[in-house]
Amino acid sequence: MRACRITPVELEGVEARERTELDRRAHHFRGDRPRISLAGRTAIVVDDGAATGSTARAACQVARAQGAAQVILALPVAPPDALAALRTEADNVVCLETPSWFFAVGQWYDDFRQTTDAEVVELLRLATESAAVPDPVTTEADPPARDEDVEVLAGRVPLGGHLTMPRDTAGLVVFAHGSGSSRHSPRNRHVARILNQAGLGTLLFDLLTPEEEIRRSLVFDIPLLAHRLVDTTAWLRTQPGCEHQRIGYFGASTGAAAALRAAADPRTDITAVVSRGGRPDLAGNRLPWVRTPTLLIVGSHDPLVLDLNREARTHLRCPSELTVVPGAGHLFEEPGTLDEAARLARDWFLTHLTTDQDRPRVR
Repeated sequence: MRACRITPVELEGVEARERTELDRRAHHFRGDRPRISLAGRTAIVVDDGAATGSTARAACQVARAQGAAQVILALPVAPPDALAALRTEADNVVCLETPSWFFAVGQWYDDFRQTTDAEVVELLRLATESAAVPDPVTTEADPPARDEDVEVLAGRVPLGGHLTMPRDTAGLVVFAHGSGSSRHSPRNRHVARILNQAGLGTLLFDLLTPEEEIRRSLVFDIPLLAHRLVDTTAWLRTQPGCEHQRIGYFGASTGAAAALRAAADPRTDITAVVSRGGRPDLAGNRLPWVRTPTLLIVGSHDPLVLDLNREARTHLRCPSELTVVPGAGHLFEEPGTLDEAARLARDWFLTHLTTDQDRPRVR
């Protein structure tokens, strides 16, 4: 970027266009079919070959972040150095040919024409029809009474969201995502599913509009994000079935600061807060005003954020706990660490959002 003199504004424009294209292609390929959960499953990533291995590496990381228990990478051809790097990302790498002289993947094919989008769409349709295998995540509990995309009104600002209300909802958890994320965050969606299975309702929503997300300064505007969270909480209490529910906040990264700042606002009447890999220190002078029981979850391999959480906790006057997840980094991408964080959050919310009489039995 420095060599080409790329400005932050130009970078934001590129990112905005790429995100739009990503959403378009995801809808084009998947259609109305729901995303299949990878939680607890073996994910097999197949590539037509690897030169640098960057795309295969990204695919493995995404599968891991979405909760895959094991990731297997399958390749027909790759150079030895790229293959060695890929073995650090996947649990098992299967590669048929590893030539020492390697220029490009296409040189090892007689026909290297791209598969068309139409072919991909048709293959996915056929796979869906032939498989028809129930998703173990969604079959563990009764179907939710409400599971739908919603338009959240934060004051007068419309924001995209997704609301899930299990039958006999035991409380509601509103997610405040971190910088650069959205309601589509695979990590938060994975945590939300675990909360749903325990009878807790969830609302995942975008703290900023698509136009606002392009302005990177707003992503770190904690007062603005907290204000959106306060307004969204007020909107949620007007929704059918939500009027008398106890509400908690689940914040990640900078979203944790927004959650704590919003919890300190007397208008919200929040019952519990959980921060996962969060930055509670960014809530600043509002920390002593928080009266809501707060759980801080940090990975043991995230020393800087761990120190910031320890310091922030000294300013909290509410009941609080700091729990360190062994082997977890900042994004909880390591196998089993996100599940552990989700279980900790689930138990915290069940303890504080429900009474002994209405607390559901955890499956």
